[in-house]
Amino acid sequence: MKVLLLGGTADARRLADSLHRENVSIIYSLAGLVRVPKVDCQLVVGGFTQFGGLARYLKDNNIGAILDVTHPYAQTMSSKAVTAAKDVGIPCWRFHRPAWQQEEADDWKYYQDETDFLAQLDGFRVPLLSAGQMSEVLLKRVLQLPSIERIVWRTAVEPKFDLPDKIDWIKAIGPFALEDERQLLMDHSIDVIVSKNSGGSATYSKLEAARELSIPVLLHARPILPEAEREFSDTEDCLKACLAAWGKASTHIKHQQKDNQQ
Repeated sequence: MKVLLLGGTADARRLADSLHRENVSIIYSLAGLVRVPKVDCQLVVGGFTQFGGLARYLKDNNIGAILDVTHPYAQTMSSKAVTAAKDVGIPCWRFHRPAWQQEEADDWKYYQDETDFLAQLDGFRVPLLSAGQMSEVLLKRVLQLPSIERIVWRTAVEPKFDLPDKIDWIKAIGPFALEDERQLLMDHSIDVIVSKNSGGSATYSKLEAARELSIPVLLHARPILPEAEREFSDTEDCLKACLAAWGKASTHIKHQQKDNQQ
């Protein structure tokens, strides 16, 4: 049985490699906007519109299951995965790494949407925007806030539009070291950090630096996703379940059970 693994994260790459080593037939899919990893299994880059949509791809390629290991904020892809799996009658499982948990010395506030974000940002002078891509319209609205003096914007992908002089863009891909994050915040006189609650260790150090320097953090709340058939927050648990369901040992056991019933 072929399994479509929706990736684009470090967790996805590790799970794809582990399942491939166990001879599970994996097709690894990612958008490829930042970088395309080296994986030994079959790779699909650029989404499913090129194939007529996800459901069409599942049917045409005889996919038996979906494993969604996308970024926790990839709401559109995760939602499409559940819908497409139901349409073709296959299971959709999901792994998302656990969200970061606030510690006593943290000054965190959550925002739900752009309006909420702008309201909470008003009053700060120099934000570090590290919540990924933002639209040109939203950035202009941030600059229009009376308190904003300038913006430091850090992303992995270069913006597709010209930036005003008041925006300092930094291209960077994690993981980030604590001492580097601390220095960045001090060098740019950052007085608030804007981030997604992505979880994991690669970008957590900015929150540690913020804690040390008593800098507030605005976190984009995680999106509410349609329920998958099975959901995991631990990679080892996910891997074991996948191997039990789709691995060679699982196939052997099923054949034995069938033989015993005959």
